Amino acid sequence: MLKLYYHPLSSFCWKALIALYENDTPFEKVVVHLNEEKSRAAYLALFPLGQFPAIEDEGRLIPESSIVIEYLDQRHPGRVRFVPADPERALATRLRDRLFDLHVQVPMQAIMEDRWRADADKDRIGVERARKRMTAALGLVEEQIGGQWAMGEDFTLADCAAAPALFYADIALPFDGRYPRTMAYLERLKQRASFARALKEAAPYLKDVFGLDV
Repeated sequence: MLKLYYHPLSSFCWKALIALYENDTPFEKVVVHLNEEKSRAAYLALFPLGQFPAIEDEGRLIPESSIVIEYLDQRHPGRVRFVPADPERALATRLRDRLFDLHVQVPMQAIMEDRWRADADKDRIGVERARKRMTAALGLVEEQIGGQWAMGEDFTLADCAAAPALFYADIALPFDGRYPRTMAYLERLKQRASFARALKEAAPYLKDVFGLDV
């Protein structure tokens, strides 16, 4: 059986979870606590970069959320295909996946991480740069969202990336009515059974860390 190394609060881990839940793929969860020495050491022994999610399949470790999902498409396919067979649509899907990961999630993480730093350690220039980058990306999302999902009527890799990215982006830099189409899209994502399940599992952590009820 597949093993998923993850943490329930991690946005990139949600991305992998959504794909696994979409196709009811059997897997074993292994929660990694990077702030606990034993858990961290055990995971670093498997993957020295220490990032998650990663899946283990027949002794092979596959890291990086986008690669995990493409691997599932190839080796453990289900009713939902995350990367379209058509080359042009596949390229467009991967491009939107990169938009959500690199230009929404990454700057969002920079903003959120800075909140936990002591005043003397805050990176005000870096945070402002991240805000501008994420704001520009959200403007693109607002322009591009035109159907039910990121690529139209089919739920894809791009939606797996969008759900956690937009959820946390709205916490880091509240939308406040500036992105109505994006907000409507996020609400549709929250109602999707796979993402709703990931959110439900993360609820105790979201309550504890952010005071959020989901």
